[in-house]
Amino acid sequence: MIIQIIVSGLVLGCVYGLIALGYSLIYKASGMLNFTQGDILTLGAFLGYTFYGVFHIPFLLTVLIVFVIMLGVGMVLEKGIISKLVAKGTLPIYTVLATIAVSYIIQNGSMLVWGTQAINFPRIFSIQNIKIFGVKIQTEAFVCILISIVCMLILHVFMKHTKFGTSMRAAAMDPLAARSLGINVSLATGLTWGISAAVAALAGMLIGPLYGVYTTLGATIGRKGFASAVMGGYGNMYGAMVGGAILGLVETFTSAYISSSYKDLVAYVLLITFLFIKPTGIFNERAIQD
Repeated sequence: MIIQIIVSGLVLGCVYGLIALGYSLIYKASGMLNFTQGDILTLGAFLGYTFYGVFHIPFLLTVLIVFVIMLGVGMVLEKGIISKLVAKGTLPIYTVLATIAVSYIIQNGSMLVWGTQAINFPRIFSIQNIKIFGVKIQTEAFVCILISIVCMLILHVFMKHTKFGTSMRAAAMDPLAARSLGINVSLATGLTWGISAAVAALAGMLIGPLYGVYTTLGATIGRKGFASAVMGGYGNMYGAMVGGAILGLVETFTSAYISSSYKDLVAYVLLITFLFIKPTGIFNERAIQD
């Protein structure tokens, strides 16, 4: 039972971590907050269901199609709304409010297209379960954990060890200096938002077979993802995944040994505790201005 609880906690934590990766990526590359992540996860899950479950397109091809679509959605969001608000000299808080407004638009648009009832996402693998330490674990759950770790490593290498990733970080730190060095700041920022949206959509397709797909799927997950990013160290790729894993495990053990009614309470109390005791997070990202 302990192993099953741990695996369930890690699956949930990895989904939180993928959302936190999106938050961290945008913050690291553009210095902004984006609260559409949770609802973009929902949209990605619905699109994955449509292509895979309705049109019967192979899952890997479905992932590629949805990834490209959501990459475009993220870039349109940044170019069509965020960059225009920034160009007008709007205060950062208003860009945050704009992303919250967009999240509700996505949520209600999903209701209009796919309805309000939960939809069963078809199974991805013919092998239903695999054994780990003698315990049967759903194949999709194991793959969810594996892909989450791979995404973290890829994004870390991309941001730290590639020319374009370095350009994205330079554009966030000092746009004027970056432009003077020939960096396309507009493209770098737009692509950051696009990658963030694509990763959130991937999380939606991974969690779909485990929990089903419904319009409020990403609402709570988005908030928990933000909490995970803060706990791990806002802007740190490894911190996002570690924070997500901790939060997922705490929630799962709380549900198993205390009550599922208190899992949200415990999770947010943990977040507040981190903010007071260690605001820089586990990986010591700068969080307090001098």
